[in-house]
Amino acid sequence: MARQYIVAGNWKMNGRLDMAQQLTASIVAAAPDSAKVILCVPYPYLTTVRDLCAKTSVALGAQNISEQKDGAFTGEVSGEMLRDCGVEYVLVGHSERRNVYGESDELVAEKFARATDAGLTPILCLGETLEERESDKTDLVVSRQLQAVVSRVGVGALATAVIAYEPVWAIGTGLTASPEQAQAVHAFIRAQLAQIDASIAEQATILYGGSVKADNAAALFAGPDIDGGLIGGASLDADSFLAICQATTKK
Repeated sequence: MARQYIVAGNWKMNGRLDMAQQLTASIVAAAPDSAKVILCVPYPYLTTVRDLCAKTSVALGAQNISEQKDGAFTGEVSGEMLRDCGVEYVLVGHSERRNVYGESDELVAEKFARATDAGLTPILCLGETLEERESDKTDLVVSRQLQAVVSRVGVGALATAVIAYEPVWAIGTGLTASPEQAQAVHAFIRAQLAQIDASIAEQATILYGGSVKADNAAALFAGPDIDGGLIGGASLDADSFLAICQATTKK
């Protein structure tokens, strides 16, 4: 069975209400059928974007989730709350959560588990820093991050989840992994899964993220183990984001 191509836009902490409305409307009007398009937007705009995406193929995603279900956790947002807002997907373990806010592999695994328990599809982000790449630790880091989740929820949970390889050194820096570098890590991730379950490895959707732009998306997506992209800065411009989405038609 062919894997579904996905292009997810991560707006991060950007935008205002008017921008959210205009950007979503433009994307919804021209989103291609060649990929599943997901918009991961800030919490305050979830319901606005949900309403604009209603009865379209564009799906709603959140950028974070609490590892807790309910209770006295001021400022946190649970998976059930996200579901109430119409969210289908949620980013888990983004490098900014790991490196800026200190989320450990174990906490990321807990958030992954909570997302699945709440009926959400996690987008699990993996990736190494520049120092780790230059020290030839990419495989070690990515394997460690992946295995933390497998140990917590089992490899079966990855059959319906999404994995995103995002080298930290290529996020928001203008640097991009070459198509060969990206494909090599995607193949490594799939091989890691195959050691546990070959069927799940084959069906797992693995996205590339890190300074993906309209002019490099097709080359990156051409890799046999690259199933689309998790897009940061370029997702804030409708024309650029849609051009990246269109790149999946060339697979």
